[in-house]
Amino acid sequence: MPVADQEERLLSLLETLEECRAFLQKKTSPEAARLLSLAILELRMELNKVTDSELKAICDLMVLEDQPQDPKDGAVRLPPYLKLVK
Repeated sequence: MPVADQEERLLSLLETLEECRAFLQKKTSPEAARLLSLAILELRMELNKVTDSELKAICDLMVLEDQPQDPKDGAVRLPPYLKLVK
């Protein structure tokens, strides 16, 4: 199967999973919705070629942002590999 077709199928699957998650969250089972969120995250990571180490680095940065900053420093500096690409 060509890569473009596979990506198209995964995007379609993600859309369906998002709808299922929204239904579960609102109607029946928030726990099942959270589990489905993990599957959605895994598929999004695969589509965007995000590695586990990159995800961990982003999570670590988010934890740092929640902590009080040193007033001398001022801002949290992002490592170059965490720059947002649109």
